[in-house]
Parts: sequence; C-alpha cells; structure tokens
Amino acid sequence: MQNILTNIIITVNEKLYVKNPENSKLGKKIIEESILLIDEIGFENYTFKKLGERIGSNESSVYRYFENKHKLMVYLSSWYWSWMECRLVFETNNIENTWEKLTKAITIVTEKIEDDSQTLYVNEAVLNRIIIAEFTKTLLTKEVDEDNKVGFFIIYKRVINRLIEMIQAVNPEYEFAKSLASSIVQGALHQHFLKDHLKTITNCDENNSPTRFYLNLIEKTLL
Repeated sequence: MQNILTNIIITVNEKLYVKNPENSKLGKKIIEESILLIDEIGFENYTFKKLGERIGSNESSVYRYFENKHKLMVYLSSWYWSWMECRLVFETNNIENTWEKLTKAITIVTEKIEDDSQTLYVNEAVLNRIIIAEFTKTLLTKEVDEDNKVGFFIIYKRVINRLIEMIQAVNPEYEFAKSLASSIVQGALHQHFLKDHLKTITNCDENNSPTRFYLNLIEKTLL
C-alpha cells in the first residue's frame, strides 16, 4: 500500500502558493524545514526570516513560494489531509462490510501517525503533531469564510464527507452523521492534545488511545 501511495500526487489548492514548492529542490526544502521548525518553536514564533536562516537562504526566497505564513500553514494542513484521504481510499477500498470499513476509517483518522519513509521531504509524524497543535488556527480566523469560498478547506471537508458516507451506510436512520463525522475528525486532534498536555481532563492515555475512545463511541451510537 505504501508503494501505491508514493505514486499518488498530493493535491493542494494552487491559490495557497505563489510557486509550487513540489516542483523544486528549494521548495521541498522550505516544506521540510518549515514542518520541523514549527514543531520546534510553534507557529506563533515561526517566521520566514527564521526559516531562511535555517535553510541558508534569503527570506525573500521563501516569499517567492508563499505569500505569508498563514497560507503556508494552510498548505501544510491541506497536504496532511490530502495524504490522509489517500490512506482512507486505499486502505478501505476493498472492505465490503460497512461496519468494518467504518471502524478502519476511524482508526486511520484517529490513530497516532508514524512517519512514512516513502515521502522523503515530509515527516508525517511531525506534521501530525503540528496538525494536533495548530490546525484550528487555520480555521479560527476572520477570513475563514473567504478562505472556505476559494476552497482552502475542501480536502479537509472531503475527508469528513467520506466518513459521513460510511456512517450512513452503517446506520441510514442516524440523523447526526455530519456532526458525528466532523466531531470524530476534529475531536481526535483535541484528545491527542489533551492526552499530551492536559491529562486530568481526558480518559485518553498510554493505555486508552483516542482511537479506542472513538471506536467505543460509534459502537454505542450507531449499533
């Protein structure tokens, strides 16, 4: 399956970048090192100047690829959700049983992510930590409606819509499929965050993963 994924082109809205970073060595370096730098110092402290110093390039060279750091963060988020969608498609495609298909999909979107060594310039495990800590910052902005209109969140919504279809296939009578699907995808990020930082307000820990929690939740909700 991993070999199949390496042949899939991760699609990201072209309006997020000035120049496609996938098409050059410097662009891929910007993506690779941005992920590592944001993970180290946080998105608030991340700047193109700091990135330029890290990669030995001028700050202006980063602006040739991205207009600002918000669009770079949305780009990284879109890359992550596109990669996640590829996993959902290929790992559930041949599962005919609707319940097995749904539980597999929920496992994929809620589990702890390991690095895929096939994608050389993106460390998915580190990117997952960034998505857990920073993804809501791409949504909770004054520009969210405009960003949504131009399609910045379309891949994220596609992931959720795939879950909606699977939930409806299991229980067509359940009236809150959309709310349940979006709660699982977004809630899993939040539970991972709580597990690592605010341990006293979640039951998730080293023995009880967010995946176990959400599998238990859908079983009691849908069956």
